[in-house]
Amino acid sequence: MANLRTCDKGHHYYKSSDCPTCPTCEKGRKPKHGFLSLLSSPARRALEHNGITTLEQLATYSEKEIVKFHGMGPASLPKLRTALETEGLSFKK
Repeated sequence: MANLRTCDKGHHYYKSSDCPTCPTCEKGRKPKHGFLSLLSSPARRALEHNGITTLEQLATYSEKEIVKFHGMGPASLPKLRTALETEGLSFKK
């Protein structure tokens, strides 16, 4: 059952999970370009939470390490792989 919540900025939203993220605030945080703009919000937050904001930082991790991050799903890996390949990079082996 969804509960009505209010974020620190005063946005009202309903959530049935324990996730404290305000959808309105999150929408405004989504990048307009770059590899992070290709990802879902949970996947983007997973990378950001682990200090990964550039492709160079991403390339220091293996696919197995990335998929273990909370919020990162297998559907994000092909997008990340393509973004890395575009810049001549790849996941750590």
